[in-house]
Amino acid sequence: MRNEAKLLLSLGSFFGLMVAVYWFWSHENAGSVMMFCGMLLCFLPGSYYYFWSRRMKPRAEDDPNATQASGAGIVGTFPGTSIWPFTLGMGAFFVVLALVFGIWLLIPGLGLAFWAIIGGTAEGRRGGPH
Repeated sequence: MRNEAKLLLSLGSFFGLMVAVYWFWSHENAGSVMMFCGMLLCFLPGSYYYFWSRRMKPRAEDDPNATQASGAGIVGTFPGTSIWPFTLGMGAFFVVLALVFGIWLLIPGLGLAFWAIIGGTAEGRRGGPH
């Protein structure tokens, strides 16, 4: 996690420097705000990764003297298949369509999103699709 944190924090610092240079050179607000948001989008996960890298035991990827054998072992568990991320995505799609085509599309969009959140929560507590 420490390598990822360093990468994202350095990228956010680069964007911060470029925002300052861009704004002082061009005095253009829209591009400066977009680059500032890009900087924040790098700092947010970078600081989260840095926070957790200090609290967890070091991984083999973070040790420069690690061997291939030190990274061997159980990788972990992965979630099974689920329909709920697709349902949530369709709900979000309908909500965005409501902004373009009419407020009436907000009803099925929020309904799908609510149904996906309830279904995903129930499936997570049950332990997978049964």
